[in-house]
Amino acid sequence: MSGTAITILIIGLGLIAWLSARARALRLAHAGRASPPSAPSPAPEARPRGPLLHSLPSYHGWYAAIWVAVPALLFLTVWTSLMPGLVTDRVLQDPAAATLPQDAFSRGAILSEGRAIAQGKAAAAFDPRSNAFVEPYREAQRFYSIGGGVIALLLAFAGGAYAFTRIRPDFRARTRVERLVMLGLLIASLIAIITTVGIVASLLWESIRFFSLVNPVDFLFGTKWSPQSAALGYGNENAFGAVPLFWGTIFIGAIIAMAVAIPLGLMSAIYLTQYARPAARKWLKPILEVLAGVPTVVYGYFAALTIAPAMRDFAVSIGISSASSESALAAGLVMGVMIIPFVSSMADDSISSVPQAMRDGSLAMGATTSETIRQVLLPAALPGVVGGVLLAVSRAIGETMIVVMAAGLAANLTLNPFASVTTVTTQIVQLLTGDQEFDSAKTLAAFALGLVLFIVTLLLNIVALQVVKRYREAYE
Repeated sequence: MSGTAITILIIGLGLIAWLSARARALRLAHAGRASPPSAPSPAPEARPRGPLLHSLPSYHGWYAAIWVAVPALLFLTVWTSLMPGLVTDRVLQDPAAATLPQDAFSRGAILSEGRAIAQGKAAAAFDPRSNAFVEPYREAQRFYSIGGGVIALLLAFAGGAYAFTRIRPDFRARTRVERLVMLGLLIASLIAIITTVGIVASLLWESIRFFSLVNPVDFLFGTKWSPQSAALGYGNENAFGAVPLFWGTIFIGAIIAMAVAIPLGLMSAIYLTQYARPAARKWLKPILEVLAGVPTVVYGYFAALTIAPAMRDFAVSIGISSASSESALAAGLVMGVMIIPFVSSMADDSISSVPQAMRDGSLAMGATTSETIRQVLLPAALPGVVGGVLLAVSRAIGETMIVVMAAGLAANLTLNPFASVTTVTTQIVQLLTGDQEFDSAKTLAAFALGLVLFIVTLLLNIVALQVVKRYREAYE
């Protein structure tokens, strides 16, 4: 019995429990309300009244469904994660396990081939000794699959029986269900927080290891980036200067990309909020926001195959013969197009949030629409626009695919937009690509770069949120 079938069956049992418990609660609510037809009508205060439910019948249904489905699904999840180890232990108890070699690598390869054939993932084994373990694997998997399914179903029925015994008029089903929902939300929040803490702790730990090998001052203020020379045994001194990487990230993400995204995004927001008709806005705004949903690898291909050659040809036409086919300008232009929806959306919301009375007052004083926009709306919306720009910058400097495919790998400290530069994210990809040893400064440098990038983007997000919060409070 497959895990998918058991899961669907448990969900079906939960639905049946919801319907049954809800129906039973409705019957309890209506019990005793009707008087016998032959009896005289008593006084209103003496009429029999059915038991009043503390909670709505749907809450009783949810309480029963939770008791049926949640414990069984939790057990099934844990059982599924433990079953491979249990299956392997059972296979090793088979007499055929005595023929396994003592070498751990060969032993694991034989067992892996036998398991793959038993699961139908492989048709034949490279090592004939694996065939002896195919049938033991099948029997063990069948045994634990059936056992786990039976236990999960027993848990579901036991939970349903317990829940049905609690269905009474005075039972506080709503309170119990809301507590369980709050517990689920708390667990989800804790998972997100623990994941974030784990990522930060990993970055900090590996960065500390890196800085034990490389001077932090040389890393933060050095101008030569050559981790490959350190990997070849030339020493770590003056090989991990990250200033060219920081400059490339700022040059592409915060200068060139923002030079494209800010004017176009702001002007599109002004047009959509102040000049466009409702019918035009209805179509143009979703079309503009489609840019935010395009995968960045598509932007990367577009930058590498179309924009970068065009920029190189343009540079050659104006006399710059040293122009590279991988340039900061190509990556920055395409990244700016990608960032336009972020700037436009934030500017749109900020301009729309300005009180209509300010706009009407400006127009009533004789100002034109353009004067109202320049002298009233934009100054009032400026904090929100600035917050949106900062969020867009943090998004741009964390971009990977576009700069990997279009900006190049050369760590150049240059102001020439037609030259090849590299960024922090590009070098992180480069350092961690392939079979790397995590005890060398070359590989650990990726974690130090990631820590710097994390701190910068975190600070940008904090500043942006504070600016937006202050703006919103001004008009509430």
